[in-house]
Amino acid sequence: MCNAILIICTANICRSPLGERLLRHHLPHKTIDSAGMVARSGRSADPDIKRVANRHQLSLDGHQSRQFTAALSTQYDLILVMEKEHLKHIAHIAPEARSKSMLLGYWFNQMEIPDPWHQSDEAFNHVFQLINQSCQAWVSKLAS
Repeated sequence: MCNAILIICTANICRSPLGERLLRHHLPHKTIDSAGMVARSGRSADPDIKRVANRHQLSLDGHQSRQFTAALSTQYDLILVMEKEHLKHIAHIAPEARSKSMLLGYWFNQMEIPDPWHQSDEAFNHVFQLINQSCQAWVSKLAS
């Protein structure tokens, strides 16, 4: 059973907070959190991703970034990452967690989701759509 899900990106300020909040919205009965491979703890979500999320009636208020650790990985049944490189980091940091780690975009064309940080509004909007569609695919899989 998959009751606790961790979403991973690089710094835990753009993609993973967005994925966390989207999945929480659709799966309120599950524990869903996020972390970053190289996150500095305590940072709020990036203002650009907050603006895009707000346009879609999704709030990232209160988000506080945190670092992915081996200890953290033991608290989750499923770990969803944005890039294949994140899977390599997980295998290095917490080898036992690799078997429960997959791309967020796995059920949506098995795609990686690029980092929009310091890019255009268009890039942030595109990433929002990719994450939203990927989360919808996971919601369908987890509900069945």
